[in-house]
Amino acid sequence: MQKTHYKLKHGSPYPQGAKFNGEGVNFSIFSRHATAVDLLLFTSSDSEQPFQTINLDKEKHRTFFSWHVFVKELPVGTWYCWRMDGSNQPRLSGLRFDKQKYLLDPCARAISNKRWNRSVACISGDNGSTAMRCVVADETYDWEGDKTLAIRSEKAIVYELHVGGFTRHPSAKVDNPGTFKGLIEKIPYLQALGITHVELLPIMAFDEQDVPCHTADLGLKNYWGYSTHSFFSPHPGFCITPEQGTHIKEFRDLVKALHKADIAIILDVVFNHTSEAGTNGPVINFKGILGDIFYHLDSHDKSIFHDYTGCGNTVNANHPLVSKFIISCLEYWVREMHVDGFRFDLASALARGEGGQVLQNPPVLWGIELSEQLAKTKLIAEAWDAAGLYQVGSFPGYRWAEWNGRYRDVIRRFVRGDKGIIREVATRICGSSDLYESQGRLPISGINFVTCHDGFTLYDLFSYNQKHNEANGEHNNDGCNNNLSFNCGVEGETSDPEILALRRKLAKNVFAILLLSQGVPMLYAGDEFLNSQQGNNNGYCQDNELSWLDWGMVDQNADILRFAQQMIALRKRHSALMRRRFLTGRPTEESHLPDITWHGTLVSSTPCWQDPEARKLTFTLAGIEVNEPDLHIIMNMDDQKKDIELPVIEGKRWCLAVDTTKPSPEDIVKPEDQKPLDTNQYEVGSRGIVVFENISY
Repeated sequence: MQKTHYKLKHGSPYPQGAKFNGEGVNFSIFSRHATAVDLLLFTSSDSEQPFQTINLDKEKHRTFFSWHVFVKELPVGTWYCWRMDGSNQPRLSGLRFDKQKYLLDPCARAISNKRWNRSVACISGDNGSTAMRCVVADETYDWEGDKTLAIRSEKAIVYELHVGGFTRHPSAKVDNPGTFKGLIEKIPYLQALGITHVELLPIMAFDEQDVPCHTADLGLKNYWGYSTHSFFSPHPGFCITPEQGTHIKEFRDLVKALHKADIAIILDVVFNHTSEAGTNGPVINFKGILGDIFYHLDSHDKSIFHDYTGCGNTVNANHPLVSKFIISCLEYWVREMHVDGFRFDLASALARGEGGQVLQNPPVLWGIELSEQLAKTKLIAEAWDAAGLYQVGSFPGYRWAEWNGRYRDVIRRFVRGDKGIIREVATRICGSSDLYESQGRLPISGINFVTCHDGFTLYDLFSYNQKHNEANGEHNNDGCNNNLSFNCGVEGETSDPEILALRRKLAKNVFAILLLSQGVPMLYAGDEFLNSQQGNNNGYCQDNELSWLDWGMVDQNADILRFAQQMIALRKRHSALMRRRFLTGRPTEESHLPDITWHGTLVSSTPCWQDPEARKLTFTLAGIEVNEPDLHIIMNMDDQKKDIELPVIEGKRWCLAVDTTKPSPEDIVKPEDQKPLDTNQYEVGSRGIVVFENISY
């Protein structure tokens, strides 16, 4: 039976958070301006009243700006919150102390949202019966020798997925849908697909109630998770037994299982804002503890939050204390949770100084890049923010990769049939040297993608000209209007066989281009079996069958899944597609051929770079490894068929590997089933991509 009163010692300012050492628990929290601090202890996550309230003494329990206490014999599994008193003058100082408000520990390793009511936290006064709780977590774990995976970036094939939506649909047929364990059950599928990294939408604890009022009135909630409040805690909604504080173990089980399958894990992290929103948002932790420093505040009226994120607030990431918090958090996820990398949401917001100005050398970004503990991790920036700062090709630092939005846009235009853009298409599929080479960066600096969680799915990209977000409750005013999509002649669902065939062909074209491009390809989960969101391009609030993956589509679209699997396999067997350095057009040491040669309709000609009607690219890539075949690639986005001349290479013959205009399984042919051509001519169908591999004879 748990005691109701525990003896105390002064405790230590380090480590921050709650740490069990076998003899009890050390609690430490940072607050420069608090004048009184209480630690509240609870028997369970839904206990309304604490069984012990500990009033910290300034003389005994404060070191500089850290408040700390050691609770002797307190066991793992004890739930807790903080309360703080101090100045409440938001206009003058930004401080919002409320001695009745229950606060989460910013360094909590696990939290419960069982009692949570966001609206009560938005008003002053006692919210004890509706506040979230932290738990003293059991951090022991048998990693069985697991270590982070060091997969070279040029070998990476990233797969973006939502932990909940990946397995919540009944068709997923898992024992624990919507959880870390449910994802473990799908690892064999990921292995069969061939990807090397999963990039998880936010899994740090977030506020599911953070949606506009009119959206909440429809019974919708925050699904994507870009509303973090507890950066050290896995999200309880992805755990099987969160009320038992098993968050850490359940997440570590996922990491260990993925690593055993040789799949690395990248976390989508949201350090640009928190779920506390703006002036009228809830007080959860940072507002009530570090209200004067944690966010960008107006210099004249500090009750006003500067919003560069579109979410009500912006984290003041380059303040020394905030920067230290962010870097320590990332190091924790690598050191203690064995995470292999991070993708930073609206990362350009982290480049802003305390007045909102854009810094040339932001301390937090350089601190992340230069951290020894993060040295082997992948760092990926979404290199823009919601206030117009766009840094694709100019993001601070050298080790950072970037979501290449310019790649996305031009490939969408090319596949839908836009004319006169082949020069930029060529630049993008060759690794975007115009963005990265002059800075001493590499093709791996670009994360190439055509679809992601934010926007149309791949199937919807070729099924809708307009977004259809009415279900979000915002009168279709939310989400991006510039989708660069093409409905193939009919908006939405159709039974027209020609339109359906065209949509499938264009989807295959995207997979082909993406996996034939230099740089790091990223696929969006479900695209490989044509999952649809019915034209909704902003499913942030749709935790339902609209956003969940329908695994019944795997059988229905088995031909597209097979094509995606085989394109991944083709990429993996060609080092020429995974170059670490930019192409030069000059002969390589490994081959007498130039690393890339561009062609027109005739081998001796060149592409019509300046032709405003041009929609075709043809090029040859020389192999790198011993016995690696060369590749000849034709991308014809014209509505007309084209007769193309193939180059003659002495001692070698071409074999057809890919033709997206052909039905499955002829659309992609495994090496063992390929047959040499007896001619140097090939007719490429309209809107088709063709790939040849050669063999020696």
